[in-house]
Amino acid sequence: MFKYELNNNTELRLLEPKHAEELYRLTDQSRHSLRQWLPWVDFIKTPDDSNEFIEASLKQFSQTNGFQAGIWYKGELAGVIGLHRIDWPNQSTSVGYWLGEKFEGKGLMTEACRAVVNYCFTDLHLKRIEIRTAVENHKSAAIPERIGFKKEGCLKSAEKLYDKHVDCYVFGLIREEYNLVI
Repeated sequence: MFKYELNNNTELRLLEPKHAEELYRLTDQSRHSLRQWLPWVDFIKTPDDSNEFIEASLKQFSQTNGFQAGIWYKGELAGVIGLHRIDWPNQSTSVGYWLGEKFEGKGLMTEACRAVVNYCFTDLHLKRIEIRTAVENHKSAAIPERIGFKKEGCLKSAEKLYDKHVDCYVFGLIREEYNLVI
C-alpha cells in the first residue's frame, strides 16, 4: 500500500481495514475537540464505523477520486488527511484533515498538508486546491496560510455543526503560485 515518509518520525499511509480499531480509538480519545469542528464525529460509535469510513476511502482511491491517509507519528496514528474528491475536468480538489488532540502543536498537519499539496501539483497535475475551515477554527485556518494558500472569501452559514451553522473561510492555491517543496 501507499506510504510516504515526511521525516524520520512521521509518515503518511493509506488507511486499511486493519487500522479501524486504532482509528476508532484516536477518534474516541479526541471526540470532544473534534466534535467542535467536524460534523461526523457523533456517527463514529464503534470500530465498525471507522472501518466503513476506511472501506469507502479505499473505494475512493481505487476510482482515482482522491484518498484518505493516516498520519503516523513515531509509529502511532495521529490523524487523517485526504482529498474530498477530485474534479478531473477542472483539475481541482479540496483537502480535509484532522489531528488527534495529543498530537497537536508538533507541526504534523502543516507538514502533511504540504506533502499532499506537492503530490496534487506534481503527481496528479492539478491546477487548483481548496481548503475550507470554520471561521472560528483558528488552528485549522493557520495551516493553509502557512503553506501559501490565499484566503479567497467567507461562505456564510456554509456548514452545519450539530445544532448550529458556521461560516467558513475558503482558502485557494493554484499551481503557478505555489513554491513546490521537494
